[in-house]
Amino acid sequence: MSDALQEPAQACEASPAAVGKRTGAQGPESGQGLSSAQVLAALRGAGEATRLRILALLAATEHNVKDLTQILVQSQPRISRHLKLMAEARIITRYREGSWVFFRIADTGPEGALARAIVDSLDPSDLTLARDRARAEAVQKARAAAAQEYFKAHAAEWDSIRALHVAESQVEKAMEQALGPGPFELLVDLGTGTGRILELFGPRANKALGFDLNHDMLAYARAKLEREGLGQAQVRHGDLYNIPLPDGAADAVVVHQVLHFLDDPAAAVAEAARLLAPGGRLLVVDFAPHELEFLREQSAHRRLGFGRAQLGRMMETAGLKLLSFQDLNPLGTASPDEPYPDGKLTVSLWLGQKPAATGKSRKRDGKVEVAA
Repeated sequence: MSDALQEPAQACEASPAAVGKRTGAQGPESGQGLSSAQVLAALRGAGEATRLRILALLAATEHNVKDLTQILVQSQPRISRHLKLMAEARIITRYREGSWVFFRIADTGPEGALARAIVDSLDPSDLTLARDRARAEAVQKARAAAAQEYFKAHAAEWDSIRALHVAESQVEKAMEQALGPGPFELLVDLGTGTGRILELFGPRANKALGFDLNHDMLAYARAKLEREGLGQAQVRHGDLYNIPLPDGAADAVVVHQVLHFLDDPAAAVAEAARLLAPGGRLLVVDFAPHELEFLREQSAHRRLGFGRAQLGRMMETAGLKLLSFQDLNPLGTASPDEPYPDGKLTVSLWLGQKPAATGKSRKRDGKVEVAA
């Protein structure tokens, strides 16, 4: 197989999707089988030396066109054309992150299952594939180094804020207890930042998606998730007020230390609630009310914390029931006279739940369909 993989691609043939159209094939529903025409279209999408190498790379992690041109040592137009054909065959998915477009092997649908079966059948000791993996690791290391520089530049600021409240380990332990052990079909992290929540809850989820508007943060989170081998956890560029997922797609949503940055936190809570399936849970972690005005200028905080009832009303307005609330006071148990100590930040946790459905289930064959 190595010799075949090393052959440069010929002029790309007709689109695999076009083959399906000519034979009357329609896109399959998730969980259903493929028609013979759809199988042929998917196989044609992978049935070329460069495309097979691309498929193997995208099964390991996501890449953009620039990555793939460096790894495969081929031109951008050629790589783009191959990716277009593969996307039309539905064996890979694409998503935009600002001016970049990232690709990965399809996670859902029978075409994705077929694509993974093809990759699983490849000999990992194949010399061409081994060289591709080595170059991919070099690209990922360079990406991680760039992301680490951004983290270093902001580490002092983040450390100064962390010093004002209880240890992150204590907050994370409380979060794990509140949200429960899972397993989750789809967990969504809104304002994923460094990807720590995906790292924490990713192992409990079949799929975990983190959304953020900051490209540098996304680069850092992506590099960390790759390093940790959390293939089921992915990051996406997205507006917290308008997440590109269907209603009821998730059974768990986390909003960790995000709302105090927002102009309209209630709208973000409503969007989080929209994503939840019946019975799904929303965990919000943020600061209790405080008077540390310097955080407005130093760290762009729009809100100086939230009261229990204040955020509880936001959840109620969004159609959720507040299940539990907890304060983590940096000085120990809060007293009735001084629940929030001066000069320190109390971290609060709100756990809400969407009422269970009384009729049809949102799941088909026990799976959640996720939009790419």
